[in-house]
Amino acid sequence: MTRENSTHPLVVENLVAGYGEATILDGVSLTVDAGEILVVLGATGSGKSTLLRCIVGLVAARKGRVLIGGRDINAASDTEREDILRDVGLAFQEAALLNSMTTAENVALPIIEHWQLDEPTALMLARMRLARVGLAGAGSKMPSELSGGMRKRAGIARAIALEPRLLLLDEPTAGLDPTTARAIDELVLSLKARGDMAIVCVTHELGSINTITDRALMLATGTVIASGTLDEVRANSDVRVQAFFRRELLPQGERRSLVDALEWRG
Repeated sequence: MTRENSTHPLVVENLVAGYGEATILDGVSLTVDAGEILVVLGATGSGKSTLLRCIVGLVAARKGRVLIGGRDINAASDTEREDILRDVGLAFQEAALLNSMTTAENVALPIIEHWQLDEPTALMLARMRLARVGLAGAGSKMPSELSGGMRKRAGIARAIALEPRLLLLDEPTAGLDPTTARAIDELVLSLKARGDMAIVCVTHELGSINTITDRALMLATGTVIASGTLDEVRANSDVRVQAFFRRELLPQGERRSLVDALEWRG
């Protein structure tokens, strides 16, 4: 498979995708560079979660392309797709840790599966990843013993287990108190500071948006309605952009129902 736009860890070109007969994303394009955080904004049902699913190949594109490290994930064979996704980390909104395993075993799981290392070595590397996210002493704890913020950190540790070039974060501070949310934001900034990882963060938390954003892209009804620096997006005159940042309700005719969105989650 040939590589295109390989200087960008992620390129999305004119992406169209949906479920059944419903179109959720309609012509979405974006690029993300190493050492950059792109924050994807939008109300519930705008297409944010579907965008993440398309990037990792869980939802196939009807049109357009998703290039990861220059390789088209939708055109890839099963073997090629597995190789592409080794370079992508995804931290789910609810962390999605396996409750039957310790925190370190959860983080070690992708290391054992993809790098085919023995368990003691994988667990050593897992504890290093946990230390990197501020959980040096939590490796032996079960997920049920972790606080909400610790679970979020553990999910991020697992997402970076294979040292990916592209990290996808789905609502990393949702449901956290302001102090814990700020700590997660600082963690995300520390990951960016290494300079070798591109980060795409889906969030509706204004505190996080103000703290971590390099560039922002706002979706509404599956299309990009604003993109650029945070200041540029804030200055966009679209009523949906202004309502989002002012925390105002849109007029009834401008709202989109959750049933129409078919997005499973926000």
